[in-house]
Amino acid sequence: MLTGDLVRLRPVEPEDAEAFHRWFNDEEVMRWLYAYYHVSLASLRKTFADRPDNSYERVTFCIETLDERKHIGLVRLRDANPVNARAEVDIYIGEKEYWGGGYGTDALRRVCRYGFDTLRLHSIELGVVEANARAIRCYEKVGFQVDARLRQSFFRDGEWHDALLMCVLADELT
Repeated sequence: MLTGDLVRLRPVEPEDAEAFHRWFNDEEVMRWLYAYYHVSLASLRKTFADRPDNSYERVTFCIETLDERKHIGLVRLRDANPVNARAEVDIYIGEKEYWGGGYGTDALRRVCRYGFDTLRLHSIELGVVEANARAIRCYEKVGFQVDARLRQSFFRDGEWHDALLMCVLADELT
């Protein structure tokens, strides 16, 4: 387990499917995520049962609160490339009462530290919709900087939004 100041990161278990089902079907939780599809609980249970083990290329963790051990979200390093020592990160907090409490920042910092120290990555990237100001503040607290803008690349609620490519290098992590 990976432990931060507020959270513990642990591997995904099949019994986590119920929480993910609730989050995947909550429009507010999924609002700024690229993969926004309603899914059935049966489909998620099958996906979780057949889920490949964590590996260098893809490491997925559930985010739990340290104090209550409550499962509140997910963080994943994916598409790790050993030649270029880079990976991409995905993160979200599904339990809305934990939004803005520093849990996402702590989880992101911890998984990045794991990527740099254990996986020997040099850079970690992410994509974020520019309108998602709360997420951008979280990423900047950890040391992510904007590297590029993808103009009108995200469509939600009848509008096109710019997306930002952000990156943190190993020596920039705060």
